[in-house]
Amino acid sequence: MISEQLPSVRSISLGLWIGAGSRYEEPAVNGVSHFIEHLLFKGGASYGAREIAEIFDSFGGELNAATAREYTVVHARFLDEHLEDALQVMADMVLRPTFAELDLEREVVVEEINMYEDSPSELIADYLTEAIFDGHPLGKSVLGPLSVIRSISPAQIKDYHDSHYTLPNMVVAAAGSIEHERLVELSTRYLGDGNGATAAAKGGPQAVTWQPNALRDCFFEKDTQQYHVSLGGPGIARQDERRFALSIMDSILGASASSRLFQEVRDRRGLAYSIYSYASSYSDTGLVGVYFGCRGDSVGEAMEIVTAQLRSIIHDGVTPDELSRAQESAKGRLVLSMETTHSRMSRLGKLTVTDSEILDIDEIIEKINAVTGDDIKRLAADFYDPERLVAVAIGPEAGVFESAISGLGGQRELLVKTS
Repeated sequence: MISEQLPSVRSISLGLWIGAGSRYEEPAVNGVSHFIEHLLFKGGASYGAREIAEIFDSFGGELNAATAREYTVVHARFLDEHLEDALQVMADMVLRPTFAELDLEREVVVEEINMYEDSPSELIADYLTEAIFDGHPLGKSVLGPLSVIRSISPAQIKDYHDSHYTLPNMVVAAAGSIEHERLVELSTRYLGDGNGATAAAKGGPQAVTWQPNALRDCFFEKDTQQYHVSLGGPGIARQDERRFALSIMDSILGASASSRLFQEVRDRRGLAYSIYSYASSYSDTGLVGVYFGCRGDSVGEAMEIVTAQLRSIIHDGVTPDELSRAQESAKGRLVLSMETTHSRMSRLGKLTVTDSEILDIDEIIEKINAVTGDDIKRLAADFYDPERLVAVAIGPEAGVFESAISGLGGQRELLVKTS
């Protein structure tokens, strides 16, 4: 259990974090973590779906959940006077779900997958992850394939829940108007002996090895108005000291309105409405990526600008003004994000359930201030060399994409698939 008391507020944000996500799923049950997340809201042994909704509505509170590759979280926000009732309901949902209306919720998840398939600007991120971690559990979709969701059995769902929703695999995190001793007392009372299952969670994460020879770029044929294009490669783990430099690099490259890619591709040339860079970190590795969406006749030019900017940072580095602006931006975003109880709870819960280091705000700011231009240049050389990045795209004509990536370099193989 972990908590942070904020005397200036009257609310509490509470999260039950479970080490269950798509990374820990066998192919035959890929998507089960997310499916279970849905089913938790159908009720537990003591509270049905309608009761859960009515209780939190009576609080004026919020109840939600999310699934990622390395964790699932059920979280809520409510007035401090409702802590006991909220925790009692959430514990019942998480530890003792009845999996009621399973087939009905199965159709809801199927529709969520269909909706996602109709959103290429979101789907492309999964395609990039799959291409980078080809054959590794991290490459699997969080939602899972339709074939698995349609066929997964109640017994498979229960087995996964029994194996992963255990107390050793769970973290209770809270922030706001809360006393830690009270949180411990109530958690002990309502979480008790867990879900009653005796099995432990099945193994730890499979280590990532990624040593590409031929880069397997992928094009997914789909009748879209735009070409949705991503470049990416392995990044750094959540504990890596270079994560602070990566945050600055990402901001300079494409994660802000003043970034190089936004300014060059969108503001100066009008080639794309949406263009950005991003980074994800996991327990033992990570991912860096760039995305843009544009018309077919702009794909080649946009790709040239992206690769030119990457090579510029690798060879020439960044300017002192860029570095200073990105550092101030990172510090500002950090401090502003910590002004809500939900953000503070999420930070504590996510870092704890993934066995990551927790630094206080001043320590993080000190780390950000210590990033140098040389740090950025080395990071760019290690992770952003276009010759070592995988390219994926969704669009109507593979030839457009093939022409655009011809200048990336490296030993490449293009796979054309039907999206």
